[in-house]
This record gives sequence, structure tokens and C-alpha cells, in this order.
Amino acid sequence: MDHSHMDHGHMDHGNMGHGGHQCKMNMIFTWSTQDLCIIFDWWHIHSSFTLFMSLLGVVILTAGYELVRELARRYEAGASQKIQSLPGVFFFRFLGFISHVVEALVGRRGGEVGWLSLWAKLRPSETKDTRDDGESSSLLWPGRTRGEAEQRSRMVKAAFYAVQVFYSFFIMLLFMTYNGWVMLAVAVGAFVGYLAFGNSTAAKSVACH
Repeated sequence: MDHSHMDHGHMDHGNMGHGGHQCKMNMIFTWSTQDLCIIFDWWHIHSSFTLFMSLLGVVILTAGYELVRELARRYEAGASQKIQSLPGVFFFRFLGFISHVVEALVGRRGGEVGWLSLWAKLRPSETKDTRDDGESSSLLWPGRTRGEAEQRSRMVKAAFYAVQVFYSFFIMLLFMTYNGWVMLAVAVGAFVGYLAFGNSTAAKSVACH
């Protein structure tokens, strides 16, 4: 076999980009932008202007990843504080018991007097049919107990996690173009993103997410 014409530096995708140009996938580090396509065949570099705009886009995309991470951290911290301030189911049952005792003592079991009118706004709307799963009212998060708030918070945090995983692998694909200009743009984007949004330790593992 004649291996003299084999090029191990890049592979042709076989997909023709816009304008009849062919995308090439580099398998080794290179500074060349000839026939460079970034992830998609339509993201094709064919001039100095498109190279500049593409690198600027990579910087913004990478900086946005740090923004998403910071939003997730802030939500988690805020949700944790709110959940800790919410009363549990036992709290409402205890106040309900005290309410009935006071009503019995004043002979007004059918209604509320004084502070009991305020309690009527705070306690579960369904006194007799209050379910064991803890559905009740709260001044902070109306209609939610601590258990419900924790479940809702976990769903939102799972969504943030999924977005971060997708985002991190997308950035990995940018880096895997093996193009030096794109790699530098990723690093610059991370730098800008941390300066603008980073509010945690600067230590970062080599993991994708």
C-alpha cells in the first residue's frame, strides 16, 4: 500500500459547506483556518472577518457558561435559606392543636377571636381534610411546606445541572477543533466569564463538568 499520500493532519468530512467549501476536521493541533468548520458545517470560516466574529462568539459562549454556573450557585444558596425558614408539617399541626384549645377555653369553637383570625390566614385551608403529605400555607412561599419547597428546589437544580452538563460538553467540542485560535478564544472566554460572574474558588478540575 502506498501511504505517501495519506494526510494524518486532518480529515475531510465529505460535507460541502456554504459556498462550495469543504469542511476539514483536524486531528492534530494547528493554527490554520483553511476550510475550518466549528462544530457545524454552516459555521464555516472563509474570511478574516468570519474568523474574528466566530472567535468573538466563542468568547461570549464560554463566558456564558460561567454565568450559568453563578446563577445556579445563587439559586441554590437562596433556595436553601428560604427552605430553612419554612415551617414543617408538625409546626402547623401544633399550632392547630393550640388554636382548638384556645377556642375551647373561650367558648368560641366555631370562630376565631383576636389572633385566631390571623391564624386562620396562615393555617391550611382544609382543616378537616389536611393531607399527610404536608400541603399548607406560608407567608414566604404561599401554599408550600418545607417538603414541597425542597422538591421544587431539587427540580430547578436538576434543570440547572442538565444545562451545565450540555454547556460543558459543547465547549469541549469547541476545544476539540484542535485549532489554536479557537482554543485561545475558549480560554479568553473563561477568563472574561470568571471576572464578570465568578464568585467562587478559582480552582477548576480537568473534568468536562
